Amino acid sequence: MKNFLIILSFFILNTAFAQLEFQSLFNAGLKQGVSCYRIPALAKAPNGDLIAAIDERVESCGDLRYSEDINIAIRRSKDNGKTWSEIQVVVDFPFGESASDPSIIVDKITGEIFLFYNYMNLKLEKEVYYLHYIKSVDNGKTWSKHFDITEQISKPEWHNNFKFITSGEGVQTSSGKLLHTLVNLENGLCVFGSDNHGETWYFIDNAIKPADESKIIELADGTLMINSRVNGLGYRYVHLSDDYGKTWTSKPDSALVDPSCNASILNYSYEIEGESKSILIFSNLESKNKRENLSVKYSLDNGATWSKSKTIYAGSAAYSSLCVLQNGDIGLFFEKDNYTDNVFTSFSIDWLLLE
Repeated sequence: MKNFLIILSFFILNTAFAQLEFQSLFNAGLKQGVSCYRIPALAKAPNGDLIAAIDERVESCGDLRYSEDINIAIRRSKDNGKTWSEIQVVVDFPFGESASDPSIIVDKITGEIFLFYNYMNLKLEKEVYYLHYIKSVDNGKTWSKHFDITEQISKPEWHNNFKFITSGEGVQTSSGKLLHTLVNLENGLCVFGSDNHGETWYFIDNAIKPADESKIIELADGTLMINSRVNGLGYRYVHLSDDYGKTWTSKPDSALVDPSCNASILNYSYEIEGESKSILIFSNLESKNKRENLSVKYSLDNGATWSKSKTIYAGSAAYSSLCVLQNGDIGLFFEKDNYTDNVFTSFSIDWLLLE
């Protein structure tokens, strides 16, 4: 560990003190008739392109069960987030039907990209959530029709329950499994996934509590980690499984202060001196009761301890989504300024590790 830190310090000392730049990707002023954009998701396509997905809330800024016209829109970048394509709507149902809460899993083996969202027909079945995805086989340029996997990843008795796929991102494990999280506010959190690259889906009927919106990652030793929003506590919960989600151990993490909001976490893997290393990188609002002070921190010991946080944006902020860029930097897509803007920024590992 000592040699590792010495080598890291060498690179860090050569890091310039550059201020982060924010690039607005989605705001109501960019498209006539849109009330607001919310719920960011960021992913890197197999060819290195970035995909930023989001709710396009037309009628109002209300969540899924309150708004009859929500689309899913994306923008793409071919240069690590320097420039972006025009806004492209990829899910658009007739008025009265809405789609919300995008999240993405990239299958690095097949090259397919799965974009999940939650669907509701507010005219015929208001308050009933359906679970969909679309997919792309050309790095996000074009997208398939929608697939309804509600029956595969939930129970019939959950039909009227408040359930939803967590926005942001899922994960592909080292064995090729696709895994994601589904929240049922009346039952608890469960993991769903696919062992055959999205041909069929399943869920693990083992409620994880306490947990609201959550992110799942795989640690270097194969352990699954879920990092969870828990409402009203002022900090987050962490759940660990060493048997692919059959059983979990749960504990609060008071080092991860949180005002009951969605967050993002990723496992950044690299090699140094021929040895494989990993850093956990976490983004959220470092505040116990206010949606402000979007910050990032890291862990060198699989979340046992965490670094001091670095503030990305001190003002009003909310949901965020992290991903590793093609150039090795970290991309961050987040909501800011009372949900009026959704911006992209990026930073290097050297910047993050710099004390």
